[in-house]
Amino acid sequence: MAKVKPFRGVRPPKDMVEEVVSRPYDVLNSEEARAEAEGNPKSLYHIIKPEIDFAPGFDEHDPAVYEKAVENFNAFQKNGWLVQDDKEKYYIYAQTMDGRTQYGFVVAAWVDDYMEGRIKKHELTRRDKEEDRMKHVRVNNANVEPVFFAFPDNEGLQAIIDKVTAGKPEYDFVAPDGFGHTFWVIEDEQMIADVTRLFGEIPNLYIADGHHRSAAAALVGAEKAKNNPDHRGDEEYNYFLAVAFPASHLKIIDYNRVVRDLNGLTPEQFLAKIAENFEVEKKGAETYHPSGLHNFSLYLDGEWYSLTAKPGTYNDQDPIGVLDVTVSSDLILRDILGITDLRSDKRIDFVGGIRGLEELKRRVDSGEMKMALALYPVTMDQLINIADTGNIMPPKTTWFEPKLRSGLVIHKLD
Repeated sequence: MAKVKPFRGVRPPKDMVEEVVSRPYDVLNSEEARAEAEGNPKSLYHIIKPEIDFAPGFDEHDPAVYEKAVENFNAFQKNGWLVQDDKEKYYIYAQTMDGRTQYGFVVAAWVDDYMEGRIKKHELTRRDKEEDRMKHVRVNNANVEPVFFAFPDNEGLQAIIDKVTAGKPEYDFVAPDGFGHTFWVIEDEQMIADVTRLFGEIPNLYIADGHHRSAAAALVGAEKAKNNPDHRGDEEYNYFLAVAFPASHLKIIDYNRVVRDLNGLTPEQFLAKIAENFEVEKKGAETYHPSGLHNFSLYLDGEWYSLTAKPGTYNDQDPIGVLDVTVSSDLILRDILGITDLRSDKRIDFVGGIRGLEELKRRVDSGEMKMALALYPVTMDQLINIADTGNIMPPKTTWFEPKLRSGLVIHKLD
């Protein structure tokens, strides 16, 4: 069963929240972070991307950069830009995009739940990326950024969301990207006890986004436990920062592909090979969106095409075989274009659906890419099914939006 606890959050005063909070560390590069933080000493980028305080081009993995993160984190607290709550609390964090709002509980999740598989994964992680985030957690002795969890809908927890969010929020603002962020503090002792109890009745939590952050946070917690001769099990380092949303609140958006060449084929030959496994229908110049599972959009030579996978080319009984990312990876990218490793092949790139299909058209029309393929998004049910069956999603399958804003609340490990 999922074990969570309230914690003494470290967070910005109400009148400073918009200056402090930032996008997550992994959605922008150092130059973009430097530009966004320009003229703002309170920006969290000084802690999560501290290379911006060095000359452009300085190695972001240099030990001096991690030391700078600690220096800045301490300065933020000394200056009163981040202040620790006086007692352990839960928080509710809502995000609004395109008129739709999702509400999540900000909790301290149990390291052992991750290590023993009750916090379920659907992606592989890279050790180098894990180690970078582990260093960041270690040096700051804090989870500065949360991970993004989903959990099966629960009536009791939904009732608490409804009750808390009917009250006045602590923070309420629209970020520069146009997405709304609202944050409530749960103060009531009985309600805090109810949140802990109700999560304790949920068998599993699911990582929606932030596999590297989850691994890093849990591994540092386990490392601290191992290195503490007086370890009891109730220390703060046994927990890490997460925002957990009811699964029905979340919507996965499409994650699309663009490819540089047709593997020596002419467009006509390429389309003929596709027609062996797909019903191909020319749609013309007007943007065509996939209509449902096993239907794809292809953009090639200024024209959009509908591709519908023929029966027998997919396996709806298999959690991986049912995915359109599997169908397209096997039958188009591998068998026709010779792209076998989505993680490393330089001939392919990936475009999050937040950018729209116009971005696919732009990259092909510019001559940079030869063709684009748009996929119908994965559902939360598919993600949970894959995690429950111990499977791993193919690379670049899920894109969650909006991303969690960093800096609304931080979890210290002591």
